[in-house]
Amino acid sequence: VQLQASGGGLVQAGGCLRLSCAASERTYTLVMGWFRQAPGKEREFVAAISWAGGNSYYTDSVKGRFTISRDNAKNTMSLQMNSLKPEDTAIYYCAADLRKYGSMWSPQYWGQGTLVTVSS
Repeated sequence: VQLQASGGGLVQAGGCLRLSCAASERTYTLVMGWFRQAPGKEREFVAAISWAGGNSYYTDSVKGRFTISRDNAKNTMSLQMNSLKPEDTAIYYCAADLRKYGSMWSPQYWGQGTLVTVSS
């Protein structure tokens, strides 16, 4: 599975961005999600969504601000990011796996990153 992330950019604090991830094949069997890596920090989990979109999972720092969604008919996933903060600045990666989401989710498939920069 090949994943292509897009939608990053420069935004002021309090603003919003929408990231998209397109998959090279049908996504209905994949758990999909987003990770991010800030400068000088380790990559961290951001959000994930179940196969049919019925369940979503977020890291605490983005709850209430970010919303993950998917459209299996279009083989895409999105991350709507609102109320952005400078600490959200990072390279965002989309990821996918056939296995069910768990607390130590380690996806097999990764896309290239898209840079999100939030200015203060």
